[in-house]
Amino acid sequence: MEKISIETNVQIPMPIAIVGTEFMGRPNFMTVGWITRVNANPPMIGFAMRPNRRTAKTIMQNKQFSICFPGKNLVRETDYVGMVSADVKDKSDVFKVEYGDLTKAPLIKEAGLCLECKLVEQMDFPSNTFFVGEIVGAWCQKDLITKGAIDFVKMRSFFLTMPDNKYWGFGRSYGDAWEVKTLK
Repeated sequence: MEKISIETNVQIPMPIAIVGTEFMGRPNFMTVGWITRVNANPPMIGFAMRPNRRTAKTIMQNKQFSICFPGKNLVRETDYVGMVSADVKDKSDVFKVEYGDLTKAPLIKEAGLCLECKLVEQMDFPSNTFFVGEIVGAWCQKDLITKGAIDFVKMRSFFLTMPDNKYWGFGRSYGDAWEVKTLK
C-alpha cells in the first residue's frame, strides 16, 4: 500500500465525554474529545481544552470535576453543551444532575458512566491546557454491567471524527486483546 504525505495536524477518532463543574453554585457541563487514561494506580484520566473556557477556569478554581460518558440517547445534548459557553447560557438544566462524594463535580444522571475526579495537575501548551485528575469515584448504571465489566456497546458510547465532524458508535469486535502470544 502506497503512503502519501498529509497535514501533520492529524485528528484521530476521539471518545466523547462531558466534563462537569460547579460554576457560580450551579452545575455546568462541557463536551470534550481529547481524553485518555494516564495512570493505572492510582487511576487517573486526562483531557485537553482551551484555557479560556469557563469550564477550564472553574476546574482550576475548584480543583475537582466529573467526567461523564454519554450514550447515543444524549447526542443532541452532548453537542449542545460543547457548543454553548457557560459565559453566555446557563447549562445547569440540560441534564438531570446528581452527586457522588465530591460537592463540585456534578454527575449526569442519564449518562451511563460518570467519574468523580480531583485535579492532580495541569499542563499548559500553546493552545490548550491538559488537565489530569485522579478518579476518586466511579458510577455506572447497573444495567450496563455485563460479566462484571462496563458494556460500552450496550451503553452506546460514541466517538468524534474530524475534519468530517461526525459522531460514530461502537462497531463490532475485531478480536480479543492480549491473546496473541506469537506470530508463528
